[in-house]
Amino acid sequence: MAGRWAVLLPSSALLLWIVCSCNWALLSVAASPYGANMTDLMRHVEFFDEDRDGILTIPESTKGFIAIGMDPAFALTMATATHAAFGPLTTPPGKLPSVNIHVSHINGAVHPSDSGAYDKKGNFVPKKFERIFQKFSHSEEDALSWLEVEAMLIANRDLLRPLSWPAAETEWQLIHMLGKDRHGYLHKDTLRGVYDGTVFPKMRDHTIDPHLTGHSDA
Repeated sequence: MAGRWAVLLPSSALLLWIVCSCNWALLSVAASPYGANMTDLMRHVEFFDEDRDGILTIPESTKGFIAIGMDPAFALTMATATHAAFGPLTTPPGKLPSVNIHVSHINGAVHPSDSGAYDKKGNFVPKKFERIFQKFSHSEEDALSWLEVEAMLIANRDLLRPLSWPAAETEWQLIHMLGKDRHGYLHKDTLRGVYDGTVFPKMRDHTIDPHLTGHSDA
């Protein structure tokens, strides 16, 4: 009998530990402002949510912009403009519109006249992303000059919604300015990292792959 309890007690303890661990994991996911199923657009803005409360404030975005290479005054200007434009669009139903950006409703910031690489829910659309380079990358393989970005924006303009043009223009100016190499090209891998947010920590830590930051001058 003593031998049986010696076997059962460790097994019961192990089972209790597994159950508690699973429940704790479920509670942690439920408590997370991002949930278990993050879209690429949510990942895109996650870097800027310093306290991870699911709400981006202008000071948080300003600090994030500075971290990835913007001048402080310019960072504040762009953060203010971004929040003024997209904050009200991401306000959850039943709440008064504000300039804070709510990550849970970030898909409200998806707008026309862009590349279409996010769908209406904020999910990444690989075919639309590949089409950017198939149609507009001409002078350098899998990379875009500013003129090629501009050509894409003009081609993608929604003629019935001209108010969406400036948002796309401003966003891509920032993306190209921050992500281009020393020859002025925005590379495919860098842009993919912008869409899912993985490039922002690399910009902050100055660890972007060398082959993406310039070509040989030979």
